[in-house]
Formats: sequence, C-alpha cells, structure tokens
Amino acid sequence: MSIWFVQPTQDGFMQQARGTMIEHLAIEFVEVGDDYLTARMPVDARTIQPYGLLHGGASVALAETLGSAAAACCVDPAQKIVVGLDINANHVRGVRSGYVTGTARPIHLGGSTQVWDIRIVDERDKLVCIARLTMAVLDRAA
Repeated sequence: MSIWFVQPTQDGFMQQARGTMIEHLAIEFVEVGDDYLTARMPVDARTIQPYGLLHGGASVALAETLGSAAAACCVDPAQKIVVGLDINANHVRGVRSGYVTGTARPIHLGGSTQVWDIRIVDERDKLVCIARLTMAVLDRAA
C-alpha cells in the first residue's frame, strides 16, 4: 500500500531542485517505492571537509532533502505544507569518494507531525549516517 498523497516522480523532484542547494550538491533522486524515497549524492569537492572525508553537513543536507521531499508527497498540497522541525544525525563511517545513497522511510505520518528515518550508505552498502527528521504539518496560508 502506498503512503503517497501525491505520487512522487524523479523528474518532478529534479525540476524542483533547479537553482537550489540540492542542485549545487548534485543530489539526484533515483528511486520511488510505495513507502520510501531514495537519492544519491557524490562525494567530491562540493561535499567533503578538509580531511577529504564526506562532510557531516552534506550528509544532513541529503537526509533533510529526502525527508522533506517525501513528507511533502504525503499531504494534500492544496491544504497543507510541511516544514522541518528537528533533525539529528549519527555519522558512523567516513567516505572519501564515490557516491552515498540515502533512503527515507516514515516512522510516523500524523496530522500535525511526521517523523522520517533516513539511512545513508556507501557504494558497498555500508552504513555511513543515520538521521531522524521531524516535520511539522501546517495549514497552507490562504
């Protein structure tokens, strides 16, 4: 059973990303499932810190991008908007090159909040970062 109120599409996400940090970090949406959304991000000069490792902030940007995009597809956009309320992340493995891939899945889809679990893995499917994102669900201003 699908969780989506609005069926997400890779093309739709990529169009919305134009001219944003998402585009600057080269985040690409790669898969939409019935209850998850997946995107990948390169580990390169845009996303590393001075030691040559994936910057924790870049991982958090990927996590929030995924959770926010997924959350927006779980509400009626004519009635509601979603905004980030809280995010926390644990960085468990360093990455020096290649791509990392994040997958967002809901933990809670409520009328006033949503909670998302985002797991980011390297190209060997090893856990790099795990994040939890809480979204506020607000009435759209008239």
